[in-house]
This record gives sequence, C-alpha cells and structure tokens, in this order.
Amino acid sequence: MTPGLAPARLAPQDLAEGFEDLHPAFDKHEAQVAADRCYFCHDAPCMTACPTSIDVPLFIRQIATGTEASAARTILEANILGGMCARVCPTETLCEEACVRMEAEGQPVEIGRLQRFATDAVLDAPHPFTRAAPTGKSVAVIGAGPAGLAAAHRLAMHGHAVTLYDARGKAGGLNEFGIAAYKSTDDFAAREVDWLLGIGGITLKTGARLGGGLDLETLRAAHDAVFLGIGLGGVNALGIPGEELATNAVDFIADLRQSGDLSTLPIGRNVVVIGGGMTAVDAAVQAKLLGAQSVILAYRRGRDAMPASEFEQSLAAAKGVQILEYVKPTALIGNGGRLREVEFEYTAVEDGALTGTGESLILPADQVFSAIGQTLIGAPAGLSVARGKITVTGAGRTGTDGLWAGGDCASGGDDLTVTAVAEGRDAAEDIHAFLTKEA
Repeated sequence: MTPGLAPARLAPQDLAEGFEDLHPAFDKHEAQVAADRCYFCHDAPCMTACPTSIDVPLFIRQIATGTEASAARTILEANILGGMCARVCPTETLCEEACVRMEAEGQPVEIGRLQRFATDAVLDAPHPFTRAAPTGKSVAVIGAGPAGLAAAHRLAMHGHAVTLYDARGKAGGLNEFGIAAYKSTDDFAAREVDWLLGIGGITLKTGARLGGGLDLETLRAAHDAVFLGIGLGGVNALGIPGEELATNAVDFIADLRQSGDLSTLPIGRNVVVIGGGMTAVDAAVQAKLLGAQSVILAYRRGRDAMPASEFEQSLAAAKGVQILEYVKPTALIGNGGRLREVEFEYTAVEDGALTGTGESLILPADQVFSAIGQTLIGAPAGLSVARGKITVTGAGRTGTDGLWAGGDCASGGDDLTVTAVAEGRDAAEDIHAFLTKEA
C-alpha cells in the first residue's frame, strides 16, 4: 500500500449511496409528463444538435402515445448505443441546449432521460433489428469501443461477417473503462454490448492488440475491409519534475469501474486532480466519493474555458470538489518516493496567450491524478497522422485502399461517445457501399 493512501475511508452504505445512479430512470408516468412538454418541432434544433441525428421529436411523440418500443427503434436506428449515450452524453451542451423550451423557459425537455426510458425498455427484449442475408464479405473491426461497436453492428446488419478485435479483456472501450461509475450503474456497458452482439454475424476476439500479435497487413489480406477504432491509448505527460509520482486519471477510473468492491480501493486524504475536462471531473468527484477529505481540481485557465460542461463543474462543486483556476503545475514534490506537495504557478491570459505570472502556490497532496488529455499510440505505419490523430476524409476514409478509421483516433473525433458512434456508423455505411460495388 502506498503511504498516505488507504481503502475503506467510508462506511459501505455511504460508498453505495455516493455511487448511485446520477440520473435515475423515469417511470412510465414521469416519462409521459416529460414527453408532454415537447413542442414536436417540425424543424427541430435538438435533432440538428445531435451528432447521430436522432429524430428527437418523433421518439418523444412515440413515448407520449405509449409506444416505447417504437421510440427505442427510432433512437437505435440512428444510434445503436443510444442507451449509453442517454447516460453519458453532455445533453446540456447538445440536444437540450438547443431545445426551444430551453430558449423560452430556461428548462429544456429532458431528452436524455426520455431516451434512456425508451432504450432501457428493449435491452432485455429480442434484438429489434434483423440481419440481412450473408454477403460473403468479411470486415475486421479493430477496437471494440463506441466507434468499433457501431461499425460492427451496422456492417453485420448489412449481412457482412465481422471480426471485432479489442486489446483489453472486455469489449466496450471507454464506455466500460473510462467514465464515472455513477453514470453507468448495474454493469450497463457490458449488458449493452451483449445486447448489440445479438444481431449475429459478429465474432468478438479480446486480448488482441494491434502491433502486439495483431498485424494490420495480415488483416487486410484476410478481410475485404478493415475499420480502425483504436481510440487514444496514450496519455499526455505533465513534463515537470516529479511527474512519476502522479497517477494517470484514466487508469484510476478504469480500476474503479472494474472493481467489485469499492471499499478495497485506496484513496488519499488530500487529492489534487490536474486538468479541466470530463475525465478530470470524473476522477475528482469519484475521489471525493471514495472518502478523500480534500479534492482540488486545478486548471490552467478559467472555468469558462474548461472543456467540462457547466453541469459537470457544478456537479463537482456540489460533491465537495474545489475548482482552482489559473494555475499550472511546475513540480510534484516527494520524500522517499512518497508524494508530499504539488507546486503550481499562477497563470494569466495576455493577448490570448497563456503565460505564467511568476507567483507560486504549494498544496499538500498525498495523491495526484493527471488528466490533461490522451494521445494516439500504435498508429499503423503508412497512415497520415496530423495533430495526434489519423487523418480521414469523408466517412472515415484513410486514403489507404480498404482501410477506414473513426472515433477518438481519427481526425473528426471530439472525445464524445455519441460522435464516435456516428463516425463508426457512417464508416460502416461507406464500407458497405464499397463492398456492394465490389460485388
């Protein structure tokens, strides 16, 4: 056990309550009331704001008329991971921010919770889509995260044989390993994957890493097309003295998500999280929920520039996380391999550029989580990479014959599950058109 860290800082009941579902599901009456608030706009801005272009007015009208199964199909035709997206999408900056009710009243229709109500109803039902007759074509999908899962499902639905590879021992990608536990309870990510695979025609192979026993050229020779949805496997370095004393926030969240007993997870008393995105907030809130006495989220700019939404920032504050603005880390200070303090320099924005002020701040810390972004690792040789992502055009075309890419690893990705789903789906349609033309 690392000195300064300890498990079971809270009683089991307090742990369980802290990690309860962030947005409890609607019951039927609540869903009907929420659906009745929708204006069913003809030219719906909420639909335009959705990266997967779900027909929001239609599915809400279907809920209002008591046809939840039809509502689920409307959602899933556009977004096969609509259940997870209903839980993790920043709806407050997407469909709900665009809602006409939001502009008129400051209170949008609860689109996310309505989407969850509809999709949850079919999770334990027979798969709503039927696979087309086998085409004789095969596709390798590398990466079983949101982009890869969406691509695999759409390709299988068109009748192609899909082999889905993933480096980890379990499918799901960031849905399974990378989001806060209170956003996806009751093993939902794994259940959704099992349901998705119910379409048939998809063979899942885990523990298969590109470059680590999985060779791209061999796969290209064995299949008619290949889709890369490998995500961003690396993490950005802090680049400061003592950074080896920090813990990667992504690893912390993954360990927490896979833990069968939260009381076994060690946490510090004084925790500092460096970063300002969703991962930083997820790590900070969960550190607090595990029993840390003090959790400070330190960001180099102001709150208005944080990638995390206002809702996420407010959630962190409500859970007792202190957000410290305009500071950048300059050193992690330890003694005998044990972290003791974090040194920061105050920052300011001058002519649009961030600069240090020369004024320093030292915070006590026995645990630091680094959440300053991820980076692409293991990009196959020969592919064009710009700004740390695989360059694609159109619907995920890499410029290499028979090879597509999408999700966080590709140039169009914005680190949102819903965007990754859209890119996987659209690439699959492009691959299908290519294979059909080939046939």
